Amino acid sequence: KPIIADIKSSNTISTTSIPSSFASDLEKLNLTEERLKRYVDETENLSSGTTITSNTEVTFLREKAISKTLNNIKLSMKVVLMRFDLFFVLDCTGSMRRHIAAARDCILQVTNYIKHTNPNFELRVGFCGYRDHNDKTRRLKLLEFTDQYEQFTKYMKSVSAFSSLIKDDLPEDVLGGLNAAITQLDWKSSTRVLLHIGDYPPHGHRFSNIRDKYPNGDPYGLTAESVLKMMQSKNILYFFGRITSHTDTMLQIFHNIIGEFPGFDLVGRDPINTIGSSSKDIYTLQRKKLDMNPNEPNWNILPLQEGVVMWYHILNTLEELKDPNYFNKSNLFSKSLSFKIASQPFSAELRPTLEAFVHFTYEYTKGYLVVCDLQGIEHNDEFLLTDPSIHCINPLRFGRTNFGKEGIK
Repeated sequence: KPIIADIKSSNTISTTSIPSSFASDLEKLNLTEERLKRYVDETENLSSGTTITSNTEVTFLREKAISKTLNNIKLSMKVVLMRFDLFFVLDCTGSMRRHIAAARDCILQVTNYIKHTNPNFELRVGFCGYRDHNDKTRRLKLLEFTDQYEQFTKYMKSVSAFSSLIKDDLPEDVLGGLNAAITQLDWKSSTRVLLHIGDYPPHGHRFSNIRDKYPNGDPYGLTAESVLKMMQSKNILYFFGRITSHTDTMLQIFHNIIGEFPGFDLVGRDPINTIGSSSKDIYTLQRKKLDMNPNEPNWNILPLQEGVVMWYHILNTLEELKDPNYFNKSNLFSKSLSFKIASQPFSAELRPTLEAFVHFTYEYTKGYLVVCDLQGIEHNDEFLLTDPSIHCINPLRFGRTNFGKEGIK
């Protein structure tokens, strides 16, 4: 949503401060009747001439509508998250001998985590172990995508680190391993993740100044740009497990090509934290990208708009909150305000304080309701939040986004 800023309002808190036409419409409105009518209309299975006879009937219809909506949400989540391709690319050269056990454990740990995170996941896993060009037929070791977890586990336990040693050559065939994973595998799931673990960079002095048999780069002509752009074109999300500082320049080059991507240290950091904290990035692959403008607009040139803000005063006790008669016109306040709206959103961030507040509303009301879907503006020491969703055990309160007890769950 566009970010609203520069809010200015009058000091008078009464309905007299709003336009007369709006006040007239508000006066005519029967809030209780309108709420019930909206709930009846929502079911879409009653004729327009149906007479509202009781709250019991409307409650039944409302709960039916909630059930239908939640079923649709669950179905859409199942469709979006059902298929998941998870592929591992691992440096299997001799320099990895002391790290190979930790790398194998990391791969199996991540696979197990993804497999059990969501019962709707239909997980396929695959593997590519790469060595170097002098290893010839043993340079690449591929396991096609499989949904047989036990088979994959058995295969991974057999993976070992070795290579034909060549003096004065430390880089590995990183680009060959990534290219094989990207181009030789049948990527077909909607969610695609490639997790790469290695201790040395690709060939080429652009990646490091260590001893290198191929200082001009990959002998087959592969480049980081060609490989990573192909990965992006296939909507594959890249992760990297770092072992040594030798790959730091490589990571910076990769960042410059494809932007930021998640990473973790193989030793000393739990990869699950990285996978878990990056779940939003994974799911973003399935959703339309938000057209975000990173620059805050020039508010001085944006037109000033006029509007009306309406609210109820914060209640003092839980008993008052549970009283459905409080939220009527006599307790409704409004005032005019001036504001400006940016044509594009320019900032979004998750705030743990707001997540904590959501949980607080559930605890404070002893499970009566939960206030969620918080959005708005962050000031220096406060948040200005608008149009939340409120799930309440009474399904006839707080509008159509109240999904009742199931919404709270």
